[in-house]
Amino acid sequence: MLLSKGLELEMYTGTPQGNIVGLSEQIVTKLEGFAREPDSRIVEYTTAPLSSYDRLLCALVKPRLKLRNYLTTLGDYTLIPGGALSLGNSNLFHCSDPNKPYFTYIERTYGTKVVTTSIHINIGISDPELLMQAIRLIRMEAPLYLALSASSPFLDGQVTGFHSTRWAMFPKTPTYVPLFESHSHLIEWTEQQIAAGTMQNVRHLWSSVRANGNHRPYSLNRLELRICDFVDNPVIQLALVALLEARLWQLFNDPSLDPLEKSNFSTTSRSEDLVALANNNEIAVARHSLEAQVLHWQDGRAILARNWIEEIYQQVLPFAKERGFSCFLSPIKKILREGNTAQKWLQQYGSSLNTQSVIKAATLEMAQQEEELEDKLCQSMVA
Repeated sequence: MLLSKGLELEMYTGTPQGNIVGLSEQIVTKLEGFAREPDSRIVEYTTAPLSSYDRLLCALVKPRLKLRNYLTTLGDYTLIPGGALSLGNSNLFHCSDPNKPYFTYIERTYGTKVVTTSIHINIGISDPELLMQAIRLIRMEAPLYLALSASSPFLDGQVTGFHSTRWAMFPKTPTYVPLFESHSHLIEWTEQQIAAGTMQNVRHLWSSVRANGNHRPYSLNRLELRICDFVDNPVIQLALVALLEARLWQLFNDPSLDPLEKSNFSTTSRSEDLVALANNNEIAVARHSLEAQVLHWQDGRAILARNWIEEIYQQVLPFAKERGFSCFLSPIKKILREGNTAQKWLQQYGSSLNTQSVIKAATLEMAQQEEELEDKLCQSMVA
């Protein structure tokens, strides 16, 4: 038995030279399964909830191939990797639907701070209190998923000093999100935020992880991890999913992993201290990703993000093996050895390449990866 899981993927469209061009109006009109984001330079698609990793991999690849084929009918256009506007223009917002009040509110309030791309990982958990427990644990460890996925070291053609420029500038909303102690706590807090106007609607909760469902916050059925930068390789995308699912199976097996129970922080201010620790870890990882020094939620000890990931990997590997998906988890080790996307791009940049050359090469590599996966996986599944 495996948990159901699905992904929401936001991607830039543009030219093979890496220049981002807004095409979402045409895409969503002609292609089923794609949706607008507030800025027309981004288009999104969502996979159905699936338990099988093989099927999920195919569900990730096929829509992108369909989108690529359609883009060629519009001109010399393709998909651009990275989590931020690497080559620009971050001074202008290209609203995809000026008649949609929520989009115009986002443009007016946040500007291009939200014109970033990411992957959102949804894992099905139907019991609301178990879901709250899972969110508490993953909230504390969400920076580690950002460390693995960081892919936005450039903005407007410049090196920013961050491995995830996206998460460094993204407007987390509301400013303070507590560590929810129960489902009723989430409901009460959400109602208060909407009444106060700090949230425009129930979707307007932009934190690293949140509860999701058809009638949130009342009816919930999944955990949504929102912190990851866009990762262009579908195999790496699945590795992040596998790490998350394996960690949740470990939690279900050992409920004492709940930070409100297992943390050594003072009982009187534990929740507030844990929120502060998670926020500080997010900032550190946005700047240095795998090489960031962070603090462990259990006892506050300093640890490198890569070493913490290695510890968790070893802990969850037996759960992945027991359920038959350890092969999808294994690419995590490769990221720890070779670095994430941001680290590779910065290394290429330091080897006398300019930012446009780096993005241009990554754009071509992204297309080749998808074609290879289509040939190797999807065709064999049809046969």
